[in-house]
Amino acid sequence: MDRADIVHENFRMRAASGDLPGGADPVASLGAQDAIRLFRAQCLSRALDRTSRAMQKAGQGFYTIGSSGHEGMAAVAHALRPDDIAFLHYRDAAFQIARADQVPGQSILWDMLLSFACSSEDPVSGGRHKVLGSKALMIPPQTSTIASHLPKAVGAAYGIGLARRRPPEHRVLPEDAIAVATFGDASLNHSTAQGAINTAGWTSVQSVPLPLLLVCEDNGIGISTPTPKGWVAASMRHRPGIRYFSANALDIYETAQVAAEAARYVRCHRKPAFLHLTMVRLYGHAGADLPTTYMPAAQVEAEEANDPLLHSVRLLDAAGAMGRADALAIYDETCARVSRVAEEVVTRPHLKTAKDVMASIIPPRRLCAPSNGPSEEARQAAFGSDLKQMEQPQPMSRLINWALTDLMATHGELALMGEDVGRKGGVYGVTQRLQQRFGTDRVIDTILDEQSILGLAIGMAHNGFVPIPEIQFLAYLHNAEDQLRGEAATLPFFSQGQFTNPMVLRIAGLGYQKGFGGHFHNDNSLAVLRDIPGLIVACPSTGPDAAKMLRECVRLAREEQRVVVFVEPIALYPMRDLFEAGDNAWIGTYPAPDERIRLGEVGVHGQGRDLAILTYGNGHYLSRQAQKTLGAQGIDARVIDMRWIAPLPEKALLDAVRGCGSVLVVDECRRTGGQAEALMALIVERAELPVTRLTAEDSFIATGLAYAATMPSVDSIVAAAKEACE
Repeated sequence: MDRADIVHENFRMRAASGDLPGGADPVASLGAQDAIRLFRAQCLSRALDRTSRAMQKAGQGFYTIGSSGHEGMAAVAHALRPDDIAFLHYRDAAFQIARADQVPGQSILWDMLLSFACSSEDPVSGGRHKVLGSKALMIPPQTSTIASHLPKAVGAAYGIGLARRRPPEHRVLPEDAIAVATFGDASLNHSTAQGAINTAGWTSVQSVPLPLLLVCEDNGIGISTPTPKGWVAASMRHRPGIRYFSANALDIYETAQVAAEAARYVRCHRKPAFLHLTMVRLYGHAGADLPTTYMPAAQVEAEEANDPLLHSVRLLDAAGAMGRADALAIYDETCARVSRVAEEVVTRPHLKTAKDVMASIIPPRRLCAPSNGPSEEARQAAFGSDLKQMEQPQPMSRLINWALTDLMATHGELALMGEDVGRKGGVYGVTQRLQQRFGTDRVIDTILDEQSILGLAIGMAHNGFVPIPEIQFLAYLHNAEDQLRGEAATLPFFSQGQFTNPMVLRIAGLGYQKGFGGHFHNDNSLAVLRDIPGLIVACPSTGPDAAKMLRECVRLAREEQRVVVFVEPIALYPMRDLFEAGDNAWIGTYPAPDERIRLGEVGVHGQGRDLAILTYGNGHYLSRQAQKTLGAQGIDARVIDMRWIAPLPEKALLDAVRGCGSVLVVDECRRTGGQAEALMALIVERAELPVTRLTAEDSFIATGLAYAATMPSVDSIVAAAKEACE
């Protein structure tokens, strides 16, 4: 027999005969009606697990990872409020069911079965995945949560605290709400979990409000790898800044009591707590996984004998809330009801086309208060003496700083965060004085952990803020890229746009830094960003463009709820001269606060018809120098600055190259995976022009005099241009 059938038959037989597992007497934490409601939630969770397995065998359901053994999470939901944002572990069906019972008008059975069947009528993901989640229940959907949701739970908790002092325009969560994140004992070992927990403790020790409840569901095993006994308690009991609570989750009375204590502590003290729940895992990890292939049969049977539903029957009987016969009747009726509803659910429609699937990649727009920029009084207060310098040309780093100042003075929901962005003002001084202008809670010096920086931003966006996180160097992004790929960009996709986490991620990057840091500080690859669906990637090359593009990026995040990455070329931060020392041809004056470059607008320099040089970033700077040399040699070229890396501004680029004899793509990123690949394909497929490319080599970048040896240079651009024209 299937282990699910064995557990089912054992429950019916033992509940009927009174052969129940032993344990402590029920504590006085639940009234009779509440206890019965939680038992009903447990039964529904169990019945849904069994039905999902039947649906999969019939080809009517998908992804059968279940919650059996974790039904004690219903008591955790009971201890919380339905407006406490909850980032759930995939074994928490009982939590969601119990929470639905707290909110009028919910059809949780129908909704969850629609998700199991991947029906397009699923109110959460619209048929894109079997997920737990609900806008009405304040449960953002998660897919396979291996701790990746913990950093944003920390961010959500910080955002709750910040909103009490600086309420954003689109605040979602109440002032006294708390954030909850649940996860397994195996996930606790993931570096993402450890980083998030460390960040929570680090923040708490500094007396920063952080109302966060971390719930570890310890079933003693991660797929097939056992967790050492006592490991979770030993590693978490004495973490600084985090209060430790523990309970036996087989006992809904004890769990409800301890969970309520933990929630009360977090809500009252605005500090994080760790709730350690011991439980069992039934059926194996997921689907066809057979636990007896990697666990002794006696151990599997011992866990099954500890079925939490059997414990609940004993406890309800001992508390005088409900007898065994009535409990068994509820279980049988629930199983029958779920089977009946499933027969109807499997007839509901499904997604069929690529257009259907992709409909929620781009989040919906939201109505925002009109913005006319900051008042003169606000600008005077923010800029001070800097206002006098605005008529003078300035390098890119200064213009980005001023753009950030204007934006933050205009929009109170903007917040910057990152390593060294505050007191130091960033490694290159780009964020200097911003913390003095706007305070430590809006310009946040973070811990040295890129996952936590991005998680802070994602979580704050859940409560209406528009974060502007900074990753100090492009190469450091790879420590945290899953926070973009697996969390930020997928949230609107899996929630049909009901949940969003808009942000503008600033990254100092690309190459051409003279003799500094090698490939960790000179990283010329944007490939990891370009293939994330829905992500916008911007890359300015001049100071005025950077200011105007940054304003558009903030508008995209604020009004269109987009996730935007703003890549700032480090080598161009201080650049002043273009053709010769002292010409000041690469600096510009600060654009008026209402000027911006819209998404998809490219820059065209010159009207040459012999050649179009298609480039961006440092390539634009070098190509402008090459353009002058080529003109002296009789080749009339125009230089096209892409500005927007993703989505590729195809129409604007095709318009920009029209009328040219040939096209040269100059790409400072590596030949493999660089922008040149897509640009070459675009020109070949739609422009019908001869096209060649000059790219960086497939190499890391060296330190010292060879810092630019592997990347395009003025000389190599001139040579490639001549060859293209010939």
